[in-house]
Amino acid sequence: MKLKVVNDEVWYREGLPFGCTGCGQCCEGAPGYVWVSPEEVEEMARYLEMEEGLFRRRYTRQVGNRVSLIELPKQNYRCVFLKEKQCLVYGARPTQCRTFPFWKHHLKTKEDWDKVASYCEGIHNEAPLHTVDEIEQISQLNGKQ
Repeated sequence: MKLKVVNDEVWYREGLPFGCTGCGQCCEGAPGYVWVSPEEVEEMARYLEMEEGLFRRRYTRQVGNRVSLIELPKQNYRCVFLKEKQCLVYGARPTQCRTFPFWKHHLKTKEDWDKVASYCEGIHNEAPLHTVDEIEQISQLNGKQ
């Protein structure tokens, strides 16, 4: 896969530290959307050994012309697949989940990144350092949704 030329002016050109701790904080806490493609729905249904139509009815909602996983408002808006801080579809989780915290709006400014770091315990100086090229590649994956 060929990467685009990285802008030398990005504030994170020295890389960013992140290592998922499995805390589940990114999977709950505020209303939102976990956008899923038809292929991701199919993959998650297969992962759960469930018929795709049943999976769609039970775990997704239509939002305009897009599909999102449902969340549980009475349980701190947690993702329907988060149980005891564990993702039940981790092996088939959507791209949006796989690319956290390297989302474009988290990378715009250092202040935006620091906001994410305030609730994501995986962002700290001892975490594995991701290069700017890795970050750009991950961020671009999420942009294809």
